[in-house]
Amino acid sequence: MLVFIDESGDPGLRIEAGASRSFTVGLVVFENEADAHACDQRITALRRELGWSEKAEFHFRRNSDRIRETFLRAVAPQPFFYYGVVIQKDAAGIWREAFKEKEAFYHYVCGLVLESAKETLRDAIVVIDRSGGWDFRRRLSAQLKRKSNISGSLIKKVKMQDSKSNNLLQLVDYVASVINRAATGEKNGALLRRIIAHREISVQKWPKKNPPDLSL
Repeated sequence: MLVFIDESGDPGLRIEAGASRSFTVGLVVFENEADAHACDQRITALRRELGWSEKAEFHFRRNSDRIRETFLRAVAPQPFFYYGVVIQKDAAGIWREAFKEKEAFYHYVCGLVLESAKETLRDAIVVIDRSGGWDFRRRLSAQLKRKSNISGSLIKKVKMQDSKSNNLLQLVDYVASVINRAATGEKNGALLRRIIAHREISVQKWPKKNPPDLSL
């Protein structure tokens, strides 16, 4: 089982200083390597169809609306499923009270999405993007490994790879971004989510009345 994790928005909690009002972590699951390979090949083929360089990256934030819809329609038939957790950071002020550092907050949200997928995950190889703060991601990797020791056979291995050269990390970037955009009512969010809605297992919006202690 292969799992890919990425986020949309930022984990900063000082909204008045420019942090995003929402933060989303997405998790994409492939049951086996054959399914992951099939999706990887489809994304590679799409790059050729668009006349792009082999090294061009599908990145939701930088791509146009046309490319976003084209990408999602290309991957929609592929055998993956996804989970997500959306945090409304300005609701009730509970996040600022509970978390003093964005790293702890990030780990907490990863814990929520892993908890939502725990009935599915078994001996999963988890892949996260190594770009954007090496030390931050290294500590996240260590926390996920520690989580696997607590949760039995949930996670087998955690790997860090570069999204620029990994089609499936580019896929989860899209998934997390679509979840976030749909949940916050941003432009085209509902339309884009409908394209891959049949791949959705669970998307949760927080806070709820009594969020559990799922710190990693």
